[in-house]
Amino acid sequence: MVPLKRVEIIGAGPAGLYTAILIKSAMPDTRVRVSEQNPADATFGFGVVFSDQALDFLQADDPETHALITPLMERWRNMTLSLAGERVVLDGIGFAAIGRLRLLEILQQRAREVGVEMRFDHRLEAPAELEADADLVVGADGLNSLLRDYDESAFAPSLDYFGNHFAWFGAPRAFDTLTQTFVRGPLGPLNAHHYRYAPAMSTFIVECNPASFDAYGFADMDESASARACAELFADALGGAPLLTNKSMWRRFPRLWCERWVAGRRVILGDAAHTAHFSIGSGTRLALEDSTALVKALKECEGLDIALQDFQRLRQPIARKIVDAANTSARWYDDFARRMELPLYEFAYSYLTRSGRIERERLHRISPNFMAAYEAYLESCK
Repeated sequence: MVPLKRVEIIGAGPAGLYTAILIKSAMPDTRVRVSEQNPADATFGFGVVFSDQALDFLQADDPETHALITPLMERWRNMTLSLAGERVVLDGIGFAAIGRLRLLEILQQRAREVGVEMRFDHRLEAPAELEADADLVVGADGLNSLLRDYDESAFAPSLDYFGNHFAWFGAPRAFDTLTQTFVRGPLGPLNAHHYRYAPAMSTFIVECNPASFDAYGFADMDESASARACAELFADALGGAPLLTNKSMWRRFPRLWCERWVAGRRVILGDAAHTAHFSIGSGTRLALEDSTALVKALKECEGLDIALQDFQRLRQPIARKIVDAANTSARWYDDFARRMELPLYEFAYSYLTRSGRIERERLHRISPNFMAAYEAYLESCK
């Protein structure tokens, strides 16, 4: 195990808190401190979603955290896809969700219990403020990472953006499953990703291409006006419920990948090192698995340099596969307006295979009911 006297972590999102918990649990004598520029109860968005596979990973790597989180999650075994009023069930596509703030509260409480120091409302100007006394500085501070941006040449980030615009709303109602609702609005097509994360609350992400974004005039609307407009456009899906805002500004999803995650005794992980489009629900999973991989390397190696290099060497290829799948999925969404002209079952099959990672044979195992209906549809077309 790498002997560490002091670890400084920037960012108190899931990646930062989870890294702190794992290090302090493995090395009780190490001083671990998390610095966060926002208040403890500040968060962006509403719920976060985990696939069944992501929860399986968490249970295997950290049964204690798994046991704390899973009783509070909303779960469903199937997905629903709605195309211009027609619906199809995608069986076997299981997910679970929890409120983002609730997840952070659980991780904060666990961090306190194991002895992690946390300071909120503390804005750092430069990593040098932490480095004088720290053996290791971890940048878990998201897309706008201070640690990464302070020395971009060391981490070699590549950043661009997908074409679609999206806004992250909430809805005071529950949906039976994670649902994708595609509508042909009066000024252009839109899509909504929606799922419940509490018994009476759901995430509701609205997405559209640049042409629709301009046609509806979203750029000229504030959050409240956007919420009202989108609630009207998705009134059928919402059943008359309003949309709620929480930093629900329109944006385009960033595509970030850093060629290097280690620079001396600095390391970045989670969204500071890479992003994964929300359409495959893997952003939080990737962050937690980055944390697990980092601490595993620290526990198994004798020297810090070797541990950090092992972390980068072993973790990057695994994360890259998921990020590439997310990027492929995002490109499908960038083109969803054209795909909406497909018949329902062809559209659904295109949706299920959008990441390029699920072959037909596997779909028969995962979604036997949908595949039977899909193949019956193909037979009817002959």
